[in-house]
Amino acid sequence: MATAKIGVIHYNWPGYDLEGFARRASEIGYRYCELMINDIWDGVSRDGERTAEQTRRLLEKYNIQVSAVAAGNDFLQADPAELKAQIERYRYVCQIIPAVGTDIVRTDGGWNRNNAVPQDQWDGMMLESFKQCAEFIEAAGVRIALDNHGVSTNDGDWQLSLIERVGSPRLGVNLDTMNYRWFGHELAKIDHFFEILAPHVFHTHMKDGTGSRQDYRGAALGAGEIHLDYAVKCLRGVGYDGAWTAEYEGPEPEGGVGYQKCFQWLQAHV
Repeated sequence: MATAKIGVIHYNWPGYDLEGFARRASEIGYRYCELMINDIWDGVSRDGERTAEQTRRLLEKYNIQVSAVAAGNDFLQADPAELKAQIERYRYVCQIIPAVGTDIVRTDGGWNRNNAVPQDQWDGMMLESFKQCAEFIEAAGVRIALDNHGVSTNDGDWQLSLIERVGSPRLGVNLDTMNYRWFGHELAKIDHFFEILAPHVFHTHMKDGTGSRQDYRGAALGAGEIHLDYAVKCLRGVGYDGAWTAEYEGPEPEGGVGYQKCFQWLQAHV
């Protein structure tokens, strides 16, 4: 069996800039990380490929590779012009991400800021947006990892339905093991999501905790209620070879303490 790609997200490590994060993550043992788009691009300039390459070289100093970049997109827009702008921005993000060393764009469906879009329009709006994205991601050489994040995409049956309707092999899933529980799904249903989505997983957020919504409490991997070993079994069963990316939202964030515990769990279980 190939050595597991044990990774970690960058954006909720308190007290670290990007280089400080890379140094500490490397000390713990992480060799992969997920970045946010603003780690590699200012959102305005058109030299994103150059700055992405600079970021890649910085991380290489600490023996860390990028596993995915979060696009920061929002396809739930009441204004058609704004939706068009979001898709064009996404096109550019897809163009620059390979320069940082990955082909995976972690992608949201939409956030519905200020409740501007009625819920009965969410599915159609996201479906049309992802169909448009499917037209240019092959040329860009990237894959979309749709996250089950927030309230618009946090249902595995719906994620699978979207993948099937878009019909692109480059549209898959970022499997966040805890977010389904945060949304309110029961553990048996979450295990079902692990089963049906495993063949479509391009990237993961290995995350644990307990409870839903206001009762949610983050925890180190193995210290919550999520059936993480079952998630690993499902992914191993289909030959998943992507990064096992720790995300920690528990009570010990300072100094990477919680992330060190997550690394130890991943090292023992994947």
